[in-house]
Amino acid sequence: MANSAAAVSPRDTPVDAALHARLSAVIADGMEVWERFDREVRQAAFHPFMPANYQRVLEGLIAVRAPGRRFLEWGSATGVIAILADLLGFEAYGIELDPRLVEVARGLAARHGSAARFAAGSLFPAGYRYHDATGDPRTGTLGHGESAYRRLGHPLHDFDVVYGYPWDGEEPVMRDLMRRRGARGARLLLLDGTAGVRVYRVGVLEG
Repeated sequence: MANSAAAVSPRDTPVDAALHARLSAVIADGMEVWERFDREVRQAAFHPFMPANYQRVLEGLIAVRAPGRRFLEWGSATGVIAILADLLGFEAYGIELDPRLVEVARGLAARHGSAARFAAGSLFPAGYRYHDATGDPRTGTLGHGESAYRRLGHPLHDFDVVYGYPWDGEEPVMRDLMRRRGARGARLLLLDGTAGVRVYRVGVLEG
């Protein structure tokens, strides 16, 4: 699932010059944070955080943005994508299991004048249990813990757009969670390492 983050290209990003500059600055800062995290944490022990291809995700966010939409990032890590969503006009939130990364995300948001909000905890709502068609309950790197939705002040069904970057085998979990607990008509954006961002609505792939 290794995906390198990409610089924002003005010709690929239909936003005005001032907003383009802010988006680019967030991504550049986020990559510096990632490189430091990789040196200090990931080279010593496994950690599931890998940066997304920010250009592709940004394009996906632009395609679904509209006034008043509420956005949630599952596994928000350093917060780059939730911050990009906030700067694009979403009411943006992020959930991250690692509380150290939540603090990093809050600092990044503050540096870039973003109102994106972050909460430490699990992306699974209280009472949710996953199993596939064979009864296998494994959820990959999507760790369990206290649900973060109460800290956010919104249940999952309050969100219009939800984004995730699944490791191998985790996409069925995210799709099941959205189908069972998400708002009807809400969009689920999933980043694939080769196909880019796929958009699901009511469990069906759009486009």
